[in-house]
Amino acid sequence: MKQAPLEFAQGNIKPRALTEEVQQSYLDYAMSVIVSRALPDVRDGLKPVHRRILYSMWESGLRSTAKFRKSATVVGEVLGKYHPHGDSAVYDSMVRMAQDFALRYPLVWGQGNFGSMDGDSAAAYRYTEAKLRAIAEEMLFDIDKDTVDFIPNFDGVHNEPVVLPAKLPQLLLNGTMGIAVGMATNIPPHNLNELADAIGHLIENPEASIDDLLKFIKGPDFPTGGIIYDASNIKEAYYTGKGKIPTRAKTEIVETKSGMFQIIVTEITYATNKANLITKIADLVREGKVIGIKDLRDESSKDGVRIVIELKKDAYPQKVLNKLYAMTDLQKNFNVNMLALVDGIDPQVLNLKAILEHFIVHRKEVVTRRTKFELKKALDRAHILEGLKKALDNIDAVIETIKKSPTREEAHANLMKKFKLSDRQTTAILEMRLRRRSRTSSKRSSSLSLTWKICLSIRRKFWHSSRTSLLNSRKNMGTKGRPRSSKGESRSSNRKILFPTRKLSSP
Repeated sequence: MKQAPLEFAQGNIKPRALTEEVQQSYLDYAMSVIVSRALPDVRDGLKPVHRRILYSMWESGLRSTAKFRKSATVVGEVLGKYHPHGDSAVYDSMVRMAQDFALRYPLVWGQGNFGSMDGDSAAAYRYTEAKLRAIAEEMLFDIDKDTVDFIPNFDGVHNEPVVLPAKLPQLLLNGTMGIAVGMATNIPPHNLNELADAIGHLIENPEASIDDLLKFIKGPDFPTGGIIYDASNIKEAYYTGKGKIPTRAKTEIVETKSGMFQIIVTEITYATNKANLITKIADLVREGKVIGIKDLRDESSKDGVRIVIELKKDAYPQKVLNKLYAMTDLQKNFNVNMLALVDGIDPQVLNLKAILEHFIVHRKEVVTRRTKFELKKALDRAHILEGLKKALDNIDAVIETIKKSPTREEAHANLMKKFKLSDRQTTAILEMRLRRRSRTSSKRSSSLSLTWKICLSIRRKFWHSSRTSLLNSRKNMGTKGRPRSSKGESRSSNRKILFPTRKLSSP
């Protein structure tokens, strides 16, 4: 028996060329990946999944002073309320925010196995625990004061922030990496002290050039340490938003008591798998591509990285080291591509000054909205206190009016009519004990309202507030910069290697 052909309502079907349909569908998909997944917002420096994790942990009370809670709880909250994707996407993102070798300033405090530099994966989320770090709270303070816009979540039951208030320039602070459709971003991490000083200078001197900012920002500050070569590459990346920054592991050639030489590696290049690096060196020795290595040991511990390369008696230490630089990840380029979403939807490659300017504009809006919120709150309070003051000045008449009214509703209406009170003032009078109110409350609230009005009217207050927030964060959470750049040739093992002439002390 043949099945009858399906009949469709003609009103719901529109003829369309296949090429048009594919093109439109792919564009929709590409924009979804660009805006909703892969690229960070220039204002708070976060991708949607990271923003949702931090906000969910904040709403759940997982502050830095709270107790740890199972990671499974966090993942469940984020999936159920904000992020309609796989649990591995959420957990992997949270794990990375807890790894001190992945982020210069980790945002999540993890308890348990959260992976290692050797490429070991984190334990399952039913075993680990997490909470926010204090520096992550700096991204969320004042979010309940109408400082940012909220949008409905995927099912319309909850609301989520479009962007976080972000007291810190997270985009440059921890950097980011993301691959979208037809575009990618790769931004290195930086030092908080240097960023705070540069932003403070830019606030005071809006016409400052990138060269002026580079007096404060010396270059990327990678969590794994290492050394950056050739300052001109850093300058090019900051001027154009794109560039290659050559980085190199921190090594030392040491002579032992027996007269033998060792190459000691104490810091490796950023985003390098330490176990794979050691395996690569061992493979090169076995294949005869690197000659002169007798033994190779990984003596790393919780105190830091330490890879020991023992050399043969007849080996030339510098020559062996040059070979390792050329053939392994002891030296590699960090490809900078400072691509971020402007206004939440427009992907742009930005230079250093543009990123800082977008952050300052965002902070100005946050401070403005917070001040308006506090002003409205103070004016509402002053309005209530004015009504209470009027009631206190006529306390006997108010009490008499309330006593003569048979119901609360009539008392409410009579008070409004007799003393010319508003609905909210009358409600406050009926609900509060008048003897506990003092006349100074109204004066104090009026003074507070005046202060906020002045803040709202003076432009410089915005800059002062933003600058003060950064300086406080710098004082509480800033650290010294790690080793930085030096002019010198580093690409070829056949050329003379110039070691850095200037190094900042490690934290």
